[in-house]
Amino acid sequence: MRLATRQNGTRDGALMVVDSSGERFASAHDLAPTLQAALDDWDALSPKLQALAADLEAGKLETQSIDPKQLMAPLPRAYEWVDGSAYINHIVLVRKARGAEPPETLKTDPLVYQGGSGVLLAPTQDIELPDPAWGLDFEAEICVILGDTPRGVKAADAGKYIKLLMLANDVTFRNLIPPELAKGFGFFTSKPATGFSPFAITPDELGASLKDGRVHLRLRSTLNGKLVGDPEAGPEMHFSFHDLLQHITKTRAYTAGTILGSGTVSNHDRARGISCLAEARMIEIIEQGKPTTAFMKPGDKIEIEMLDSEGASLSRW
Repeated sequence: MRLATRQNGTRDGALMVVDSSGERFASAHDLAPTLQAALDDWDALSPKLQALAADLEAGKLETQSIDPKQLMAPLPRAYEWVDGSAYINHIVLVRKARGAEPPETLKTDPLVYQGGSGVLLAPTQDIELPDPAWGLDFEAEICVILGDTPRGVKAADAGKYIKLLMLANDVTFRNLIPPELAKGFGFFTSKPATGFSPFAITPDELGASLKDGRVHLRLRSTLNGKLVGDPEAGPEMHFSFHDLLQHITKTRAYTAGTILGSGTVSNHDRARGISCLAEARMIEIIEQGKPTTAFMKPGDKIEIEMLDSEGASLSRW
């Protein structure tokens, strides 16, 4: 099942069910006005939404064509946006880029930060760049939307709390990171609003590609029409979503509608490309002594997409 949110003049939009082509939709308003409302009563409403989706595929419903410009983020605002850094290769490269050593607990204790969740960008929404000197970068990620999740979840039981999956662009102002971290208090102004894919999909959409809390598909990043990254999202995700859930619930619970990110998808094999410009710049420093890849500028376009095992797009903007 694919769910999306369209503009209707309110800040939370209107929930709709999307067909497998990603081109047509049916309103889900009679079941739940918003995605957050559906998540608040997920056990009761998800079977009804699944039935609506089946009727949509069978041609039993009145449908409309999707206008991408009318789509909001599936959750236009969320209770929490917690982002991990589950790919070791990315951590090592980016730490080197700012002259820092990886933490001693690199492989045993996940890194996470908490981003802003009150304003989340729509899939085709412009990314604001007040000052190009801030160093605008994209970060291609996978994320999950949680149902109500108690404190103390174990990795072995974590899968049942994952209700939906999306893609994310964890936008970063790279040149604002070093002075923030020098204060010893983490990211803040270096992390503006995050962008999300048009659709949130249920785990069954991934079939066998979702295994052990990892999505075993490639995540494609296309910058200004050029494919710059096509890494495998599964094998090198050192901490699975199950592991990340165990970590973040160590001391507190989470409400339905919390978003949890994987961190930038990254492979050791450089032939797989990049999911952020910082990695390209670090590799250039290693190989050439200085970076030559520029950060993003006004007018640039980043597209992030994941294809299923048959080559069909699961989510794209």
